[in-house]
Amino acid sequence: MNIIEPESAEDFRKYYTLRWKILRAPWKQPPGSERDPLDDNSTHLMIVNRQRAAIGVGRLHFNGIREAQIRYMAIVTGKQRQGLGSRLLLALEQRARELGAARMVLDARETALRFYHKHGYRTVEPGHTLFNSVTHVKMEKDL
Repeated sequence: MNIIEPESAEDFRKYYTLRWKILRAPWKQPPGSERDPLDDNSTHLMIVNRQRAAIGVGRLHFNGIREAQIRYMAIVTGKQRQGLGSRLLLALEQRARELGAARMVLDARETALRFYHKHGYRTVEPGHTLFNSVTHVKMEKDL
């Protein structure tokens, strides 16, 4: 498994399809709902297997000169709890450092709090609720 930046139209198709399948389809959201206006100015990383199928995805964008934010992290269901999320998170953090970030923020689903705490993130405050059922918590970490 390798971590890459999607390059081709086919890479991005796989990237957004996985993002939709994991983060939007279970809540009956339409294709396209996995995208937002910040995508065009963001760094996208994707874990791929030997056949270049998308196994995991994550996005990094900047909120300011020194503050980066991770969004849309997802690992395909059959590959979760195998360390791939940790690899992807560390790669996103490293890229943020390379681009000058001193702090990382994210909105974690309550089901992922343990994962982010394990990686040094601290809870800041309650976050938003997505689709009237997916509760988030604002978290941060100094890089």
